Amino acid sequence: MPYISTRDGRKPPERLAFEDVLLAGLAGDGGLYVPDAWPRLEAATLRALRGESYAAVAAAVTAPFIEGVLAPAEWRALLDEVYGGFVHAAVAPLKELGPSLWLMELFHGPTLAFKDYALQLLGPLFDRVLTRRRERVTVIGATSGDTGSAAIAALRDRASADIFILYPHGRISDVQRRQMTTVPAANVHAVAVEGTFDDCQDLVKAMFADAGFRAALNLSAVNSINWARIMAQVVYYVAAAVALGAPDRPVAFAVPTGNFGNIYAAHVARRMGLPIAQLVIGTNRNDILARFIRDGKMTIGAVEPSLSPSMDIQVSSNFERLYFELAGRDGAAVAQAFRDFRQSGTLPTDAALWQEAKTLFAAHRVDDAAISATIAQTFRDTGELLDPHSAVAVAAARAVKRDPAVPMVALACAHPAKFPEAVERAAGVRPALPPRLADLMTQPERIAVLPNDLASVERFIRERARTVQKERTPLPCG
Repeated sequence: MPYISTRDGRKPPERLAFEDVLLAGLAGDGGLYVPDAWPRLEAATLRALRGESYAAVAAAVTAPFIEGVLAPAEWRALLDEVYGGFVHAAVAPLKELGPSLWLMELFHGPTLAFKDYALQLLGPLFDRVLTRRRERVTVIGATSGDTGSAAIAALRDRASADIFILYPHGRISDVQRRQMTTVPAANVHAVAVEGTFDDCQDLVKAMFADAGFRAALNLSAVNSINWARIMAQVVYYVAAAVALGAPDRPVAFAVPTGNFGNIYAAHVARRMGLPIAQLVIGTNRNDILARFIRDGKMTIGAVEPSLSPSMDIQVSSNFERLYFELAGRDGAAVAQAFRDFRQSGTLPTDAALWQEAKTLFAAHRVDDAAISATIAQTFRDTGELLDPHSAVAVAAARAVKRDPAVPMVALACAHPAKFPEAVERAAGVRPALPPRLADLMTQPERIAVLPNDLASVERFIRERARTVQKERTPLPCG
């Protein structure tokens, strides 16, 4: 399966193998990697997955994307090991909330958020590829709350990588912050940036664009800009759909999203042949995606703090992957459009592109008051506690016009205990952390606060990375 960059205007574009895309993360031209063509999940394959384990579904879904990287038996063993470590036997269980409305719980991994479903796989995958190549990388990423802790949990103590995660200072929950800052591993560095998540994301992109810095530190990325993250997230959409009757019954999904990565993974599942009748984008008050679906204009606004901080985003990086598709896979046009987006704050679109996007997605904005009301109502009606992000999904699922004969699955993307204050104010009940994280709030933290300044951040990373190099540095023997 070859991969191409969304900004490669050459005819034909350069094609990379999965290993290179995995380690690079972001393309050298600033674009995002996507498969050269979409593989298909045939109806017979989907039927055969009914009743199978989550790891078996993952093996079937991901096989076309990683072909040639690991032998099928080795890949399946890795999947069994990774998902066998999740605390629920179903890994991504479904719960019925009401008529044709289901909740998919995606918080049964080590850091209680959906990011674990991809990043717990990326950690050992990085290790295997880098060990075979005898290389080490410096992983950098930006987080609005959950990606950072999940990436750190996946890469801590690994000889093949140092990891630096940038997060917006004072704009994530205490639990989210502590899941990063209390990890004592020498290869882990959590950096609070005096700015927003978009500022953190811009710094990461600027470091990748700095050719000298990128080469010297052998940069890699684990944000959802990394294709392997998207690939792994496709799995739980397929698992939910086959459990509810696919391919003989269509399904719908409501996804809380700020960076567009999670719902883009659902779109990939649909492109692969999963019968998805409707995809609903749920946004919070930072509603750039909902505004685009509503009126066809994607214009950056100010990032406003909300009860769902992981979605406090105004530049949805993964939207570029969809835009590339809507623009006829014209890399040169995409590169120009996103240059203009950065300069003007408005993404160039036309009526045809917007209309096609509207056929692919519905969208609904959920403000803080609606988030709290949804948490309260769901607890009152079902006894289920929702975190604020999951509440966005449930509220959006209930608000949009849909076919009652089609099951709608709302994604519960984080455990309610990650946001205890917001949940307690809404439902009157304070969710407790699982026993395995019971001492999180008393562990010592390592906190570094830096200005929103590229030179300062690069200097910090250079001083602490174990591998500062002009060329790729091999791992030590033994």
